[in-house]
Amino acid sequence: MLILATQLDLKSYSADVSCAFLHSDIDSEVYVEMPRGFKQPGKCLRLLKSLYGLRQAPRLFWKYLTKSMEECGLKQSCLDPCLFIGEKVVAVCYVDDILFFAKDEADIEKLMVELRNTGLLLEKESSAAGFLGVDIKPLKVDSDGNATELELTQCGLIDRIITNMGLDSKDHGKATPTESKGPLTRDLDGEPCMEDFSYPAIVGQLLYLTGHTRPELAYAVNQCARYMFNSKRSHELALLRIGKYLKATRTKGIVIKPTGGLLNINAYPDADFAGLYGHENDTDPACVKSRTGFVILAANCPISWKSSLQTKTALSTMEAEISALAHCMKELVGIMDLAKLFSEYYGLEEVKTKVNITIHKDNSSALVLANIIPPEYTSRSKFYHIETIWCREQIVTRGIEVVKIETTEQLGDIFMKGLTKEVFEYLRKKLCCW
Repeated sequence: MLILATQLDLKSYSADVSCAFLHSDIDSEVYVEMPRGFKQPGKCLRLLKSLYGLRQAPRLFWKYLTKSMEECGLKQSCLDPCLFIGEKVVAVCYVDDILFFAKDEADIEKLMVELRNTGLLLEKESSAAGFLGVDIKPLKVDSDGNATELELTQCGLIDRIITNMGLDSKDHGKATPTESKGPLTRDLDGEPCMEDFSYPAIVGQLLYLTGHTRPELAYAVNQCARYMFNSKRSHELALLRIGKYLKATRTKGIVIKPTGGLLNINAYPDADFAGLYGHENDTDPACVKSRTGFVILAANCPISWKSSLQTKTALSTMEAEISALAHCMKELVGIMDLAKLFSEYYGLEEVKTKVNITIHKDNSSALVLANIIPPEYTSRSKFYHIETIWCREQIVTRGIEVVKIETTEQLGDIFMKGLTKEVFEYLRKKLCCW
């Protein structure tokens, strides 16, 4: 929606629902003790409305919000339950925070009044300049004052991470968030933790940061997240390196600079075959897991990314690549359907989607498996034949183009392994535009 707002000069406003969980009627008999100062012997209270603390409270509020939206002419999308589409206004909801988009501010104002009339205690906050801790500011504007480039940052969260790690008084900085010499291992015999900060708490903050505005941290943070409940000194040092990198780049984030249209979707899946093998105990099943990494771009802006170990053990580089392609494809098809929905709603021009996969000398067969119908297989590939068939079906029915790409241009590489400073900065520039 931010990409569309930039391309189509849409107006945006954020709103908050006050006392969200108190709106809905209760769906069962619930009795509570009378509050202190109001107690009467032998008496209690029966709830008529939902209450914070009840397990069903979030669900009841969501049903109430959905009903209010429908009464005001906004239909819930079958592709994403948090998306509501009306004749002139589109709304995106996250619990009790709502973003409204429309070509005319008056349409948003009118809708908000209608929602209040249904009983929804809606408070208008501002334009989408800050939403869920993400600061959104225009970098460039056109002659009419409409933003053509946006920057998404989370400086407040980064400052809290730096302070919590005790790095605010130290003048240190790192050029990359990970070392390029090898992966972060389990280190069972390593030194115990020495720092005062809570390792799981810092990782949790970094996961929120990585998932919103700092995709280049995905690999480094995922490595640290593997050891949240059995961390050693080496893991703390890896976490401190990320903190020092953030200190050197605290004002940076993602630059939304759309080019080529919303339906210009490109996916970059990649795989690191058994990347931990030889670095950890060879008898540990986790050490032979391959890593999946991918990023999906719409209008050349990153909108979805992932770095995680594969759940199954791949027997070859080709199998790891096909698994990564299938994992990326699952995310891609939903994004394609959503983009198609918006293209019809706003009358956008359709563009072919490309999936760029890295083809090395020992996995060129992955390209063959993805492009031939019926999908062929060999004795080495028949174990994952089902994944290949599903990928090929999606490629054909959705008109996806699978092309070869040079390793140096593979954006998925930044989600796979620790890179040298030069390679990391080159890929980060292509991904985040800084």
